[in-house]
Amino acid sequence: MGMESRQVKYPLGPLARIEAEVFGEPGKRTFRLAVEAGTARGIVWLEKEQLLQLGMYLQRAIQDLSPSDRARRTSFREEAWSGGRPPIDFKARRMLVSHDQANGCFYLQAHQDDEEEPDPNASSVSFWISTEQADALAALAQRICAAGRPPCALCGLPLDPDGHVCPRSNGHVALDLN
Repeated sequence: MGMESRQVKYPLGPLARIEAEVFGEPGKRTFRLAVEAGTARGIVWLEKEQLLQLGMYLQRAIQDLSPSDRARRTSFREEAWSGGRPPIDFKARRMLVSHDQANGCFYLQAHQDDEEEPDPNASSVSFWISTEQADALAALAQRICAAGRPPCALCGLPLDPDGHVCPRSNGHVALDLN
């Protein structure tokens, strides 16, 4: 699988619950994953683009599965978290996702640090989710991200309700949403 669990501070094992959540108005929203495994509950804060890419990856990976792989009974490689309540509440700078075809599940890691500047004190979490959980997360993530500000047709940047000065037009055209 290419990802080493020993680098993860909190290996939660299979999740009982994972949910994408959003707070605030478009343009000022914050995004997070709420996760639960055993006695552990945690929050991993994300950028909108991270949540969108996660949802798109999961959707594509599930679509690429054969019907028998989609229907495969999930068996996880780890037991659910049996420790106490770890302090999982951090902003992810790096996420890794893979599909375990043999066991019919997805493995995710979220790291507070990035590869260029590793920090031994940074938080990290790993967990397993079933294909059903991945499918629900993908749909919810894409629905949440689509509910934000629409992108500019020229530059792709979000359009503000107050108007948008498009960098592709070198600031010469101000687009108005009204």
